[in-house]
Amino acid sequence: MLLEHPLQAKRCYKTSAYRLVENGIFGCRFFLTKNYAIFESINLNTMKKILGLFVLGALILSTNTACKKKGCTDNTATNFNESAKKDDGTCLYAPTITINGNATVTINVGTTYTDAGATAVNKDGTTVTVTTTSNVDATTKGTYTVTYTATNANGTTTATRTVNVVIGQDNWLVTWNLSSNCGATAFPLASAPVISAGSGATSLTIDNMFNLIGGTANATINGSTITIPQQTVDATVGQITYSGIGTMNDQGNIIVVTYTYDNNAPLIGGAGSCTATYIKQ
Repeated sequence: MLLEHPLQAKRCYKTSAYRLVENGIFGCRFFLTKNYAIFESINLNTMKKILGLFVLGALILSTNTACKKKGCTDNTATNFNESAKKDDGTCLYAPTITINGNATVTINVGTTYTDAGATAVNKDGTTVTVTTTSNVDATTKGTYTVTYTATNANGTTTATRTVNVVIGQDNWLVTWNLSSNCGATAFPLASAPVISAGSGATSLTIDNMFNLIGGTANATINGSTITIPQQTVDATVGQITYSGIGTMNDQGNIIVVTYTYDNNAPLIGGAGSCTATYIKQ
């Protein structure tokens, strides 16, 4: 922008983006472009006020432009600069890890766990070594973590997989031996019941339930909990009505069930509760 005397400009100097007339001013004309005047005055004070406003605006514009900070503007980079307004191409990146398979895996207690691993690459696609650490114990119910780590010159990346070790239906379908305080007559449980799958994933059938008279019990499972709803078995000389509820331990090798029963057989019957412990063979 140019401010100059309409008749004669004797001596000029530059400041910021403007050319100012220093001496001999009797009038002024302010040009937006070389031939386009947007202000004209013969009053020096008016000229100074207008000039001051334009100089201030120019200084602010110049300052804002000069102070526009440059840096890495990608918030996924290790050197991301939240103050930067313009990216300068200096962004640095740690490796990217990809987990093979699902990030959450569920297995039954006692199952052999084989981890699927993970891969890692740099920003340019080159391979980075992945280190794996794991606290998975497939012999005990619980929630475990597998951690994958990859490092390059710009930083370290980690990723995790969750492994849930649970009590599932298969943990019930093994050979069991029993010990109990249920008595030999009132509630005569057999020492070697046979547990098999029922009609669904949450149901079981217990054959050879009682000593001498056999019998079959139906049960449902919810994780490590077993429920035997009330049911009746014919004991020839009477009937035994019973129900029970129990749990399997975290290692899947012991079941403890509390039974409530009512045996109406004369002389050998009775009512009460008792505890039966089933031990995996």
